[in-house]
Amino acid sequence: MAGTSSPGVGEPRSGEPAATGPPRGRLLGAPAWQPWTVGVAFLGVVGLVLAGRETVPGGGAGLPLGNAIALILLNVAPIGLALLLANMHGRPTASDFGLRRPPLRRAIALLLAVWAGLTTLTILWVVALGIDDEEGPLTERLGTDGTLTVLVLIVVLTILAPLGEEFLFRGYIFRALNNWRGVWPAAITTGVLFAATHVGWLPIAVMVPVVVFGIGLCLLYHWTGSLYPGIALHAIFNSIPLGAALDWTWQIPLLIACSTLATLTLARLIARRLGDRHPVRRRAPPGSRSRA
Repeated sequence: MAGTSSPGVGEPRSGEPAATGPPRGRLLGAPAWQPWTVGVAFLGVVGLVLAGRETVPGGGAGLPLGNAIALILLNVAPIGLALLLANMHGRPTASDFGLRRPPLRRAIALLLAVWAGLTTLTILWVVALGIDDEEGPLTERLGTDGTLTVLVLIVVLTILAPLGEEFLFRGYIFRALNNWRGVWPAAITTGVLFAATHVGWLPIAVMVPVVVFGIGLCLLYHWTGSLYPGIALHAIFNSIPLGAALDWTWQIPLLIACSTLATLTLARLIARRLGDRHPVRRRAPPGSRSRA
């Protein structure tokens, strides 16, 4: 964003050493991620989506326990796919995927701005086209009856999907494409691929807002230098329609808060597990330590 000093994706943050510039073929982590791997990632996601459709029965029939477990695992799989591809270019770290703390005030301000813009666009689009959600998302296929079904909807739609999709699409695909053509081509391409994986789950008529949503999440990641704001915004966006589908009222803010906290906590646990590279510290020469 013009006029700001906050680092974008891949830029060193304040206090971090700048890259010393090894040859590009020897770069490690996100700077070395190649754009051709995006095709592999996309095909992998398509496979997961198709498997998910086979797992979920239609007609509001609810979800057996075995299918529920399978659906949960399928929504965790994008994280494993991103890690698998990233490992082709050296051991990935938390910062490679943008799992680092952003400037809090800036992140909140940008999150709210992107949320307001995307919400306004979606409402205007739906009203202008008179869209009736005939095809229905996961809630229409499963129904909303039964404790297990509701729990699965909450876990999948508001916790795992935001985490898995952001980790793969923004954390890996956007960064790989950004190495190739820069921010805007990467954001637009990622938004289109993101929307394509929702075909069949959402009405075709809302694909344009979904593309813009995907682009907005890429820009939020770029502007904040962190994946966390996008994960939070994704959880918020998914929680509101789920709460409406469940005919909830006062429970919706509680769902937003709990789901956002849960998915960010999982992201933080992944970040701790991945760790980060640290510069090698030179040992102080003998006798240089101050004596008491």
